[in-house]
Amino acid sequence: MKIRLKVIFSFIAILSLITSLTAAEKAAKPLSPGWSFKGFFGKFDRASLQRGYQVYSEVCAACHSMKYLTYRNLAETGGPEFSVEQAKIIASNYEVTDGPDSDGEMFTRPARLSDNFVGPYPNEQAATAANGGAYPPDMSVLVKARKGGADYIYSVLLGYDEPPAGMTLDDGVYYNTYMAGNKIKMSNPLSEDLVEYIDGTKASNEQMAKDVTTFLAWAAEPTLEQRHKLGFRALIYLLIITVLVYFSMKRIWSRIETKV
Repeated sequence: MKIRLKVIFSFIAILSLITSLTAAEKAAKPLSPGWSFKGFFGKFDRASLQRGYQVYSEVCAACHSMKYLTYRNLAETGGPEFSVEQAKIIASNYEVTDGPDSDGEMFTRPARLSDNFVGPYPNEQAATAANGGAYPPDMSVLVKARKGGADYIYSVLLGYDEPPAGMTLDDGVYYNTYMAGNKIKMSNPLSEDLVEYIDGTKASNEQMAKDVTTFLAWAAEPTLEQRHKLGFRALIYLLIITVLVYFSMKRIWSRIETKV
């Protein structure tokens, strides 16, 4: 009897695994618009990074935090490269709780360059409660945390569609072509001309998705450009060493052959 139960439970487990894998396979292959930061010599597009921050601050920041970034990072080399004054103005638009003061009281003040990005909620519980039980993940390293990276984030932002015939969705659940299982609790965050880009670029869904994904890719790996430069220098160094070793060995073996 025990053996039969084990067989039944094993069959159920395998069936569940197959079902979950089948659901995951429904997700379409992620789109890849062509990223300037991909490849051995990849670099971030500064204009795209600045537009991406604008999309994040005006759209995504209403629900998603980026707690591992500071406002100073926005002005650092290799990032969006806002001027220091621009970064100070951006920071001053947010308030942080500080203290205690000389009376032992906490107080609020405008954020400074050294402060981390101010999140939309005071804690995870408040964030979960405000979003129907679904916690909006922090976006600081989201590109690295999701399989498919930048392609996946970009695709999900553009993957909202009407569910196919016969598929029913619960309230607060939306159909997404690129999501595993095709179900997502986040409503479509983008719509044409949702933001007005400061540089005048047309704010199409594709443009906003690409810009904010570029910004998130930089946030997840802000030293990418430095790493690429270091890797290139290391390869040049190794190439030179290889050539020197080759000619050194040729010279040594030529002496041995001559003696023989």
